[in-house]
Amino acid sequence: MATNPLPPSDADGPNSPDRLRAFAKYSGIAFQMLATIGLSAWAGTWLDGHFQTKNPWWTIGLMLFGVLAALYQVIRGLTKG
Repeated sequence: MATNPLPPSDADGPNSPDRLRAFAKYSGIAFQMLATIGLSAWAGTWLDGHFQTKNPWWTIGLMLFGVLAALYQVIRGLTKG
């Protein structure tokens, strides 16, 4: 049976700086996506109420814009490294 002559390093543990940095990066992207979609939905409902539209066209349009903008931010954030 072969044994590992080196003791495990702290860099491989669950609290390693690389893992914490990656967790912070991806959770930040998630909150940014939530904020983008939420603000665009809020703006759409406000515009629908302000202009008293019969159908929620502002809400639908701005939510679609918010989803596309959030996806763009996610892709840009993931490919930037």
